[in-house]
Amino acid sequence: MGVLKIPKYDLKKFINVFNRRFGLFIIFVFVLFFDSIYFIENILDSQIPINILMIFGFIVMYWRANPRTKELMIYAVILGFGGEYLFSRGLNMYTYRLENVPLYVPLGHAALYGRIIMFSKAPVVRKYHKKIERLFGICIGIFATVYLIFFSDVFGFVMTICMFLLLWKRPKDKLFFFSMYILVAILEIGGTAFGCWKWPSTAFDVFTFLPSNNPPSGISLFYFLLDIGCFFMYTQRHKITWSRLKSIQRNHV
Repeated sequence: MGVLKIPKYDLKKFINVFNRRFGLFIIFVFVLFFDSIYFIENILDSQIPINILMIFGFIVMYWRANPRTKELMIYAVILGFGGEYLFSRGLNMYTYRLENVPLYVPLGHAALYGRIIMFSKAPVVRKYHKKIERLFGICIGIFATVYLIFFSDVFGFVMTICMFLLLWKRPKDKLFFFSMYILVAILEIGGTAFGCWKWPSTAFDVFTFLPSNNPPSGISLFYFLLDIGCFFMYTQRHKITWSRLKSIQRNHV
């Protein structure tokens, strides 16, 4: 496997970056316990504790990010609110425990987005990005296939195939979206296991020819919309700088 061929020193650096960028977010999955069915039935029926924790975590991460990532995180929060109301409340794609849009969710989208940006921009990750992409791609393929075979997750499998097809046209984005896929899958498994939200047995609870697991495997496909939206807002706000960059890139081709 390609990753195992990375020199030991660089492999340690990669593992360190992975633990800092992925590990801390994976720990947050367990914070979802504060919005779990068990927590509200036995301790406190409120989303206030988890919202406070998420606000604190978002502020810490925002403070430690570079200026561009900070700006993108703000856009992600704005788009996250809009996307949640569209897909959850409007299209019934999934449903939160209280049938609302918890404050911690859009903030979580932005934190996830920021984590992936920082991970994919790390020097050691960029240096061995093809090996990492190959490993992540294999893991994703196995994961989606297992969900399809054992959980009849046709919806998730179709979304995973769509993601691979989109990245076939945009290979430079493989690392970002493969990383996104893995973190979103972990987050979805944790959130649905705790009962924080749930997915219907078919896509959008409408398309019976697309059976879905709770959660489906390839939901990170919709993060393409978040990325495109954040990118568009960023470039519109920095039109002059972005035009200069594109001009420089054209002159070097």
